[in-house]
Amino acid sequence: MGKKELKTNAMRILERQKIPFTYETYECEEFMDGIHVADQLGFEHKYVYKTMVTTGKSGEHYVFVIPIEEEIDFKKAAKAVGEKSVEMLPLKDLTKVTGYVRGGCTAIGMKKQFVTVIQEEAKELKSMHVSGGKRGMQITLSPLDLQKAANAQFADVIQGVTGEAVKI
Repeated sequence: MGKKELKTNAMRILERQKIPFTYETYECEEFMDGIHVADQLGFEHKYVYKTMVTTGKSGEHYVFVIPIEEEIDFKKAAKAVGEKSVEMLPLKDLTKVTGYVRGGCTAIGMKKQFVTVIQEEAKELKSMHVSGGKRGMQITLSPLDLQKAANAQFADVIQGVTGEAVKI
């Protein structure tokens, strides 16, 4: 019976789509950033991704899944979704728009299906960790499965030069 209580909307969607995943829980009373979550669970930072929700100039919302140590590049992000510009969704609107709270927001199972972009380097990973849909829970799944579950695309949307191999 206890396991039922742990199920989040994101987990139910993954199960319905027959997508394999595992999850970890951790103590978390209030918002904790992804770096602290990774450290608490003993996860390597490069495998842990955070979910950012933005609003475009058009008023549409967009979701970006990026590594926890990186910052979103708003110009690249806007270009990836075909907008003139995007900015962070005000925190006060997060739950109303997505159905999730800060620190428990995941690209899977939001109130509405938004255009979702996963940072392109994630494709190279065997698995990644993202929020499980509530504070205190991380799910682990393959990036391609996250892409399928969130109906996402891959693109470079972070600051700096990343993912480029040095040619010798």
